[in-house]
Amino acid sequence: MTQLDTGVPHSARVWNYWLGGTDNFSADRAAGDDFAAFYPDIVAVARSSRAFLKRAVTYLAAEAGVRQFLDVGTGIPSAEHTHQIARAAAADAQVVYVDNDPLVLSHAQQVLAAEAVYLDADLREPGSIIASSGLDLSRPVALILTNILGHLADLDEAVAVVRGLMAPLPAGSYLVTADGTNVIDGPAFEAAIAVWNDNAPLSYHLRRPDELARFLDGLEVLPPGLVPCARWRPAPGASPEDLRETDEYAAVTRKP
Repeated sequence: MTQLDTGVPHSARVWNYWLGGTDNFSADRAAGDDFAAFYPDIVAVARSSRAFLKRAVTYLAAEAGVRQFLDVGTGIPSAEHTHQIARAAAADAQVVYVDNDPLVLSHAQQVLAAEAVYLDADLREPGSIIASSGLDLSRPVALILTNILGHLADLDEAVAVVRGLMAPLPAGSYLVTADGTNVIDGPAFEAAIAVWNDNAPLSYHLRRPDELARFLDGLEVLPPGLVPCARWRPAPGASPEDLRETDEYAAVTRKP
């Protein structure tokens, strides 16, 4: 099992901290607070993104009838992770998580062993991911790519990854995607990301909504389209804070 270095901040644990999780240490919390000093809205971004994921997965399992979920770039398992959300709506839902971070694998071996399948694979090898997933490709699959495509610096490469993952999936499959943008509070977010990229081994790249829209080419975009996470089918009676737009855009699409 991977030895965890708790004295060095790690992006997956920092994200877990922003989500209010407990799988983080003082170094992660300090790094998260330093980032928030540049961009205070990062906590709202993280939580809005997770709330979107919950609504999207619930819709797919409860209303669209999807029973297979492929979550690529899962990060550290936390409360209300994909398998928990899907099975709350459909007890027979199958979830395959994909990541290739040794730290994430260490956590997954402890948390997910009896609850979901974890695949150690590289995002840049979509063919290997699909071949190793064990999913039934005669039935629809929901592919989840949230806060992962921004780690690919080249937009064309990111588009190719999406197409490589979607191509083998049958008609009626779905793509759930969300990533950071720079349209609401761009300068502050970009400044924080620049500091992060100067100090983190895995960089992240903000993209305009028109760039993110390239991931959706050839797919049927479900209403309300590519929108800030909080605006994707908000729950009835959502509070003003829940509806507040942040610099992350999301969409759910269907393969015709």
